[in-house]
Amino acid sequence: MVRIDEQKLKRVPMKPGVYLLNAEDGKTLYVGKAKYLRTRLRSHFRPGQREDRKHRLMREKVADFSVIVTDSEVEALILEANFIKEHKPRYNVNLKDDKSFPSIRVTNEHFSRIFLTRKIVKDGSRYFGPYTNAGAVRQLMRSIRDIFPIRTCKLRITERSISEKRHKVCLNYHIGRCLGPCEGRVTHKGYSDIVEEAVNFIRGKRIGLLKSLKIKMQEAAGEQNFEDAARIRDQIIAIENFQSRQKVVDVHAPDRDIVTIAMDPNDACGVVFNVREGKISNRVHFYLQGIEGFSSPEVLSSFIKQVYLNSDVIPGEILVPEQPSECEQIKSWLTGKRKKRVVIGVPSRGEKAKLVAMCTRNAELLLEELLLQKSAVRERVPASVRSLQSDLHLPRCPRYIEAFDVSNIAGQDAVASMVAFKDGMPLKSAYRKYKIRDIEGADDYRMLAQAVRRRLLRLKEEQKNPPDLILLDGGKGQVSAVVQTLKEIEMENLAVIGLAKRLEEIYIPGLSDAQTLPKSSPSLHLLQRIRDEAHRFAVTYHRALRQKRMKASRLDAIPGIGDARRTALLKRFGSLEEIKRASVEEIMRVPGMNRKVAESVRSALNA
Repeated sequence: MVRIDEQKLKRVPMKPGVYLLNAEDGKTLYVGKAKYLRTRLRSHFRPGQREDRKHRLMREKVADFSVIVTDSEVEALILEANFIKEHKPRYNVNLKDDKSFPSIRVTNEHFSRIFLTRKIVKDGSRYFGPYTNAGAVRQLMRSIRDIFPIRTCKLRITERSISEKRHKVCLNYHIGRCLGPCEGRVTHKGYSDIVEEAVNFIRGKRIGLLKSLKIKMQEAAGEQNFEDAARIRDQIIAIENFQSRQKVVDVHAPDRDIVTIAMDPNDACGVVFNVREGKISNRVHFYLQGIEGFSSPEVLSSFIKQVYLNSDVIPGEILVPEQPSECEQIKSWLTGKRKKRVVIGVPSRGEKAKLVAMCTRNAELLLEELLLQKSAVRERVPASVRSLQSDLHLPRCPRYIEAFDVSNIAGQDAVASMVAFKDGMPLKSAYRKYKIRDIEGADDYRMLAQAVRRRLLRLKEEQKNPPDLILLDGGKGQVSAVVQTLKEIEMENLAVIGLAKRLEEIYIPGLSDAQTLPKSSPSLHLLQRIRDEAHRFAVTYHRALRQKRMKASRLDAIPGIGDARRTALLKRFGSLEEIKRASVEEIMRVPGMNRKVAESVRSALNA
């Protein structure tokens, strides 16, 4: 089982939200919601007496977690469903038919229908939801059908079908549940007005309707029609209770992004929440560096520009906690990119302001986590690096090591390599390779010393810190040559060691005898890994130069082949072997070639 960072767990807020439990490879294992995130997360990592096998297996695979804070449990519930649908975690209940919370659909037909659906189809229809209480929304739909005479059939009704009398009214028309649009017994405008009344009812504009229903209920009771009175009473109760604790979202509303940042003097975290079809569909965050001296509006402006620079999807509305600098220019740029108007808003109250505040809290949590991680990384030194300092009695901890090696064949194509390791890990951006200059023959000592001299002089020129330790692939001779070079450039205080391949002996300046470490020593394993990487890098560079020289020399020796023709031949065929296999006619097709030169190439390479 991978241990969860207890300090990270303590920093989780006691607020409602969603949490994701992730495996070592980053895959989401479980998505959950909670009224109090910290308490719920602790329960996952503290096994109880009644813990089932499924939860135990999941807990053993969890390597990390992340949280998203929300304003309410209802929002956490909907967000949890969205993430489960997106990630399909192994330890969640995943519906095979891909159902989610129901929405109300108002179809984009000549005579619209209104019904429940769990699938969003972008055909111009309007959607309201999703709703967390399926029973309540079904009761609402029953109320809509009782109150508004909207058709429920699936007939394709058009002006032509009406004029041709393709359809006939059904029982719903005769009992007053439909206005008979299939036979043209209601105008398109009259029907559309009723649909809009139903839409307003769904949106929550129900005061006038409730008054009307209460009058009808009293009239029915006064006439001793208690069955109708009870039915109307149930409608009133359903309408009054519906959405009392929910947010009804019009998923047909324009998509929007919430962009916010959290800053400290040296670091910042930018977060983008994508709201699509009325629900938070995604959250992405980016860490920003180099913010010293800039104000928060400037950092926000820079973040927005970087986020949408290569984005193909730009929403019509972007909500931010404060107005970014260059706001008008950014709006103009995004409007041109989207080819539709883009609004950048700073909400001060209402649901939008709550949404921005929620996103800002998440940015602050992410930034806090980044700062703590950076602090822990700065303070953490791998055990192998600490043991290397102890085993070799080095004056300082070798957190940054540079290793050198040379490669040549009898002095030809001589090269040197330098690889860098920081805290026991390769830092490939710092790797360097050198062509050895002005040294005749296979003089490995002088070649190695030249590479070290050039590297250290460049560091001094750029006013950069030298390495904590210089590791040489070699023995006493290589170490002595480099130590002499360090004295010449007045950097003799640098720590230098050599690691010889044959017996894995370590040579330290000032000690006449080679030192050895146990084969199981983590210090020795670290040195071997660094030495082998330097050797690989040197050999790879040497081999590339040698192959290039061999290719060039064979072609250059052919009469009529100069730089242009050599380049054209290698570009066309890729290698000497392919040129050898080519016919004279194929060689002649290369730009700049003629038959005489092509025949010379063919005969020379196949001699």
